[in-house]
Amino acid sequence: MALKLFELLGADDRRFSPYCWRARMAIAHKGLAVEYVPCKFTDKQLFAFSGGKTVPVLQDGDAVFTDSWDIACHLEEAYPDRPSLFGGPVGRGEARFISEWIPAFSRPLLMTILKDIFDHAHADDKGYFRTSREERFGQSLEAIHADRETYAPALEAGKLPLRAVLKKQPFICGETAAYGDYIVFGAFQWARCVSPVRLLEKDDVLYAWRGRMLDLFDGLGRSVPAYPE
Repeated sequence: MALKLFELLGADDRRFSPYCWRARMAIAHKGLAVEYVPCKFTDKQLFAFSGGKTVPVLQDGDAVFTDSWDIACHLEEAYPDRPSLFGGPVGRGEARFISEWIPAFSRPLLMTILKDIFDHAHADDKGYFRTSREERFGQSLEAIHADRETYAPALEAGKLPLRAVLKKQPFICGETAAYGDYIVFGAFQWARCVSPVRLLEKDDVLYAWRGRMLDLFDGLGRSVPAYPE
């Protein structure tokens, strides 16, 4: 029986949630069959059974998980005969560190692409997205967009440790990709799916890493609408 992954849907079949990408890549890493259930921001009734208010939601038989970290841990524990997402307890601890660190990069990234997310949200979601985000940040989407360059230094600072690692090895987790890579990839794929902003230049080790990530699992990351690299 295939897993069911409830994930965010934008306009023109955009699948841009960074957390959903973590789950997508983790399921692919395990080599498991999955049924994707696309949900708009306002389709909360589709996964109300989970008790959660956001996606991703993973349904595995009678078991339901509503957090990307919990999804990864469930996959690791429920399918130990499949390739490991963590490579053991030490790797799980290191992935947890990356999960806790990534907001230092993803918060300025969010403020850089917030208006782009709105532009690519499903038409049914635009009112909800504008109201909820403007209430959260205390500014219009247009005002945040006008100031997007102010977040560039924080974005660049976030890339520095990633570059330092990727100058030494092909993936963040070492010689092969693992869950720590999927956490970081989710953020870059988020931007790639909705924003024309060029985050990486072709001579950047991060650009080469992102290309390797996009090629994984028969090009899963390239299988959705996105802006050119």
